[in-house]
Amino acid sequence: MTLAALDLVTLSRLQFGLTAMYHFLFVPLTLGLAVLLAIMETVYVMTGREIWRRMTKFWGALFGINFAMGVATGVTMEFQFGTNWAYYSHYVGDVFGAPLAIEGLMAFFLEATFIGLFFFGWERLSRIGHLVVTWLLALATNLSALWILIANGWMQNPVGATFNPDTMRMEVSDFSALIFNPVAQAKFVHTVSAGYVTGSIFVLAISAFYLLRGRHRDLAVRSATVAASFGLAAALSVVVLGDESGYTTGENQKMKLAAIEAMWKTEPAPASFTLFGLPDAEARETRYEVKVPWMLGLIATRSISKEVPGIEDLVKDVELRIRFGLMAYEALEKIKADRTDPIARAKLEATSGELGYALLLKKIRPDVLNATDEQITQAAWSTVPPVSPLFWSFRIMVGLGFFFIALFATAFFLASVNRIESSRGFLWIALLALPTPWIAAELGWYVAEVGRQPWVIEGVLPTFLAVSSVSAGNVLLTLVGFVVFYSALAVVDLVLMVKTIRMGPDGLLGPALAPTGAPPLRPAPIAA
Repeated sequence: MTLAALDLVTLSRLQFGLTAMYHFLFVPLTLGLAVLLAIMETVYVMTGREIWRRMTKFWGALFGINFAMGVATGVTMEFQFGTNWAYYSHYVGDVFGAPLAIEGLMAFFLEATFIGLFFFGWERLSRIGHLVVTWLLALATNLSALWILIANGWMQNPVGATFNPDTMRMEVSDFSALIFNPVAQAKFVHTVSAGYVTGSIFVLAISAFYLLRGRHRDLAVRSATVAASFGLAAALSVVVLGDESGYTTGENQKMKLAAIEAMWKTEPAPASFTLFGLPDAEARETRYEVKVPWMLGLIATRSISKEVPGIEDLVKDVELRIRFGLMAYEALEKIKADRTDPIARAKLEATSGELGYALLLKKIRPDVLNATDEQITQAAWSTVPPVSPLFWSFRIMVGLGFFFIALFATAFFLASVNRIESSRGFLWIALLALPTPWIAAELGWYVAEVGRQPWVIEGVLPTFLAVSSVSAGNVLLTLVGFVVFYSALAVVDLVLMVKTIRMGPDGLLGPALAPTGAPPLRPAPIAA
């Protein structure tokens, strides 16, 4: 592997990583706000009170800005599979393309249709009809996320697909296994719940801003109450469903789990969870560990009687899989020479699951069948992702998760006793907490994606083999272009969001009108 090729891989990864993480600034807020809009409009239809209609329309305007930016940044990611990751698209396009195509239909037809009806159907649809549209918009948003996460889940746990030596590609063998992949399902519910938390904190923080400024009291108190209730349920769900993600990781991505734990040696049963420590990759040890007994065993194995393998033992296992992979690679070379060779086909069928591990050697030498023991060991150690960044990213993410529970629980209590408006200290905390769900979400994706390196498809295709045959200079040029363009989009989004929030519902929708003969609005306990 030449230096230029390494630069190409690094730049391609950097470009896709930056665009993906930027795109995901908008996705969780879209997921959360969509459901919150449906809840608010449901209350409007049930009570007939105009304030709930104004709330739905106001938060809907912010939802619309965010949705537009999400679509604009999401389209470029799909094109990158063809521009920067051509071999990846060729090798697994039959598998990856199906859920991606369905997601495209969901996003650009179903979601787009319902969002149009949401904004332009207020005066054209009945109350019930518009409410149905809003709930369908929330459903479509979640279904769009489902298919993306099915595609991503397959990259983490490639089930329902087999390698075809005649086409030299991965092909779908069981579409139902692809859809009901346990990793994909766990990622979906965890990611969607995190989106609900993001939407709830966004509404809570903006409501806190209004209450601190003494503006839009009726809307702010009601919005904060809805956000507190829904957000508390969502935050609790994130923790519970995150536990399920931990279990699927322990079952299917043991190296990722070991790296997250900075666990160099196998942890005997009952395995302990490292609450704190200082990982040292060079010494292959974690210093000053503070452990919680039994917790890792319960998370990763659902038991206290099973050990959890460490990095060193997992590397030895990878060495063995590389050797079996070399057998598959040798059989594949014989099939290329003679398509009818039955012995080679039988040998490949028996060992094809390990073929990807032999491909790791291509980063070291092109003639992998002549690899030495030292090179096999070197390839095996390349499957260890960066330990310290994963260790700390995971713990910051989990710490924020428990902070969200405390925040929403406090907000729920204050709203229940009608004291949220007078608790200015809490309102400041809620306002300052605004960026925290995005920090947690981005760290979560960092752990998920960097944790499976060096694989673009776990155990099947190494990342360095998946890139397109383009120059590093071209990728660098487009990377700079994306940074400039996305920075401009970020400024536009921020300006639009801030302008809409500063205008508030009165500036956006016009001043609220009290019923004829009613006294002027004055501070009073808020009723539904």
